[in-house]
Amino acid sequence: MSEDMLMDIKETIHIPLEDIEIGLSQFRQQDIRKGIDELALNIKTVGLINAITVCELENGKYELIAGQRRLMAHIELGAETIRANVLAHGLTDDEKRTISMGENITIVSPARVDYIDACTDLYRRYKSIQAVSLKLGLKQATVSKYVNYDQLIPALKKLVDKGIIPIPIGKRAQTAAINESGEIDEEAAVAYAKEMRTMTNEGTKRMVQIARKNPNLSTTQILEEGRKSGNITKFSITIASETNISLEAYAKDEDTKKPDAAVTLIEEGLEDKGYLKTET
Repeated sequence: MSEDMLMDIKETIHIPLEDIEIGLSQFRQQDIRKGIDELALNIKTVGLINAITVCELENGKYELIAGQRRLMAHIELGAETIRANVLAHGLTDDEKRTISMGENITIVSPARVDYIDACTDLYRRYKSIQAVSLKLGLKQATVSKYVNYDQLIPALKKLVDKGIIPIPIGKRAQTAAINESGEIDEEAAVAYAKEMRTMTNEGTKRMVQIARKNPNLSTTQILEEGRKSGNITKFSITIASETNISLEAYAKDEDTKKPDAAVTLIEEGLEDKGYLKTET
């Protein structure tokens, strides 16, 4: 069968999720659930842009050929059906894998600057992180991160662009460097940012608090105070290996350490539920 015939679509219909089986031909085997919650939010906001692809089975059900993450997002949303392109013919295992691989390798994630531009443009228009989140179907924490980049001074943007610090560190360093006149001390901001990149999440927050509460202290004094241990509580938890793998992937994407990534997720979860209010 020619390549042109592989994707010959017989019809596009809505199929009950319970009638779709995920075969062994899926190209994506690692980090399958990565970003599923955000994909689900996007689908909930703008709808399913591209239908999944399936082929009919002899038992009356359908085998998923392409669109595993879209299917998982629909399951996450509690949907009953999903829009699907039904192939006009059966496929060999090699052909199924070819289609699945082809779909994944042709997907190019938007560059960070594209996310920054889109989020910033809408934020300037609506003046609300929540509004941008609803418009784009992104998490509020994600929108906030990209909007924060645009608000950084050039010296901190340069550190972010070079991969020296992540955006959240730049935002906190800049907040800590605001002087009594309300202006940002660039030299102090860079010094704080370079120090914060080696600190824990709680350590960076503590440095911001010290700087904001003690505007008369010099940058050197604030750095020294920030290096001291603050009031923290340590505890250990046991998580499933799958959760650990997902946490490691998240930490890598956020350019942070796994313990700090765990703290961030806990804080974001508590903040979303209304149990925690953060100053930075």
